[in-house]
Amino acid sequence: MENLSNFQLLEYAAWGISAVLGLWMLFDMLRTNHVYSEQTLLSSKEGEIEDVLVIDPPHQGGHR
Repeated sequence: MENLSNFQLLEYAAWGISAVLGLWMLFDMLRTNHVYSEQTLLSSKEGEIEDVLVIDPPHQGGHR
């Protein structure tokens, strides 16, 4: 690894970051699988918007 150019150093750094992110995603997947049941992970209600989660209340019914 003598005389590495800046580009080669950046390339190795990018591969290192990719490996770390891949391991982090694998760890997070395993942790999530362990913490939550299969039924909880598959019980999403797609397309529904909860009124509780509205961030800007004036847009619900207008201003007073």
